[in-house]
Amino acid sequence: MTIFDAHLDLAWNALEWNRDLELPVAEIRAFERHFEGAVPGDCTVSFPEMRRGGVGLCIATLLPRLHRKHGPLTHYQSRESAYAACHGQLAYYRAMVKKGVLRELPDLASLEDQLAKWQSDADAQPIGFVLSMEGSPSVLHPEQIPEWYENGLRLLGPAHYGEGPYCFGTGSEGGLKPGGRELLEAMQSCGMLLDATHLADQSFWEALDVYTGPVVASHHGCRSVVPGDRQLTDEQIRALAERGAVIGLPFDSWMLVPGWVRKVTDPAECRLEHAVRHTDHVVQLLGTTKHCGIGTDLDGGFGKEQTPFDLDTIADLPKLAEHFDRLGYTADDVEGIFWRNYVDFFRRAWG
Repeated sequence: MTIFDAHLDLAWNALEWNRDLELPVAEIRAFERHFEGAVPGDCTVSFPEMRRGGVGLCIATLLPRLHRKHGPLTHYQSRESAYAACHGQLAYYRAMVKKGVLRELPDLASLEDQLAKWQSDADAQPIGFVLSMEGSPSVLHPEQIPEWYENGLRLLGPAHYGEGPYCFGTGSEGGLKPGGRELLEAMQSCGMLLDATHLADQSFWEALDVYTGPVVASHHGCRSVVPGDRQLTDEQIRALAERGAVIGLPFDSWMLVPGWVRKVTDPAECRLEHAVRHTDHVVQLLGTTKHCGIGTDLDGGFGKEQTPFDLDTIADLPKLAEHFDRLGYTADDVEGIFWRNYVDFFRRAWG
């Protein structure tokens, strides 16, 4: 099985949590148990686990965010610090590329080559990644977009949690801020793709009005299944489908089960069947599976305690096929959700 995961904070985990992602998850967990409370939870992602699960392609992020107990300390206090942090994460990816562990996929030719080689002999291939950025404080001004593009950045999600420099994100309200239109226009001019994830509702609609290029939603649930502004409304899902977007299924429990509360709800109350309901809602709404994919966000500031109970590591993603099968999905449908829909998205965007 080949899987394309549209959202993994790999470098952030390596640097923020000091994780050696070349180790099996079991070894990382064993090491971190000596430092209880210093990490967000039992990790679920490492390169060996990705290989075991067939995750040979992904969108990997630059994430200008800290993870601190007090909310204000979670955000970099200066934009220049955020800029430097993302360059540090970029250096990590480049070191892994030089080592032969990862392969950067900046264009369609490299993506197609990675897919063909992975499917013929995965054991001999590095894991391929398309470089994204989640949140935009590291973009010091819109005129800097071409610089980031030259550095390999191919997708940008301008919003994350709260108010950002160019727009508003999850947990806040508002539209594009001064410089927001210019940011989106600069992205479109150089071919950088828009990730609509985390955009507050008003910012979402205004961004889609300004940016007319290819749009993706890397990790989003459905508001009709679990209420909350972190989720997409049915109207937003339809609008994204009209733009040819693929919506990645996240694996953060509070986004999957109504009323699930972090550190309160029994982790066993969230299972893979709850995750699949979000994909199935999109399919029933649109009448097709072609706009559905996987964007786990595993280890995105949480661990095993905040993921579906029957998923121990990212290697368990193939278990999703059983749940889709029970719903009557065909093998072709599952293949599309697992990898082909995102590959086709990039074929359209980069072709």
